[in-house]
Amino acid sequence: MTHPFEIELETTLPANPEQVWEAIATGPGIDSWFMGRNEVEPREGGVAAMDTGGHREEALITAYEPGKRFATRTSTGEDGRFMAFEYLIEGRDRGSTVLRVVHSGLLGDDWQDEYDALRRGWPFHLHTLREYLAHFPGRAGVPVFAVAPSGGKSTQQVQAAFVRGLSLSAPVAVGARAHAEPAGLARLDGEVVWADEERTEVRSADGIYTFHHGSGVALMFHHLFGADTERAEAAWQRWLTGLLA
Repeated sequence: MTHPFEIELETTLPANPEQVWEAIATGPGIDSWFMGRNEVEPREGGVAAMDTGGHREEALITAYEPGKRFATRTSTGEDGRFMAFEYLIEGRDRGSTVLRVVHSGLLGDDWQDEYDALRRGWPFHLHTLREYLAHFPGRAGVPVFAVAPSGGKSTQQVQAAFVRGLSLSAPVAVGARAHAEPAGLARLDGEVVWADEERTEVRSADGIYTFHHGSGVALMFHHLFGADTERAEAAWQRWLTGLLA
């Protein structure tokens, strides 16, 4: 049985409508704050695609109005599930922009847990978007993804491993300084800009780094701006695997 859902959020961003459009409706822009590697065919009826860890998902672009409205919808699965995303942009005084996001669709039998995860995730993603526009405007980020099984560790134990690996103290507080040294890369030295029971996010001079402490698995979604990106994904994967060993 499917269950309809809708999540609607609104946020004010420190950028003009053109900058916000580039961030939410182009592949390089989405790469800079959301998940995966993204491609956007710039037209209504085109395809928006996301690749995360080798899994590719495509959606139909149902609205494409530069600087105003961007919307996509995945195809309907055999079980009736689908997801739709709509972004509405409105300029404000002093170069700021109001972005309204509507995420809707049909979820499956475990809809309550999935809905709760989506509802918790969107404020975090919009926070990352704000960090990107405020600190890396006009720059395209290179996405870095790593995943490793937790080896039977609980969510709290995975979080504790990240706390140790980032030279932090528990409980993690926004504003704390984080440090890590993945082999072969420059030292990460940054500030914690988000901390909750699921995620820790660190912003440095050259990137936004997200550490997701889940149950059964640990994930990292990083966005690098001018750092050593060629070797970064493999290096962070080794760091994560070693951290959880």
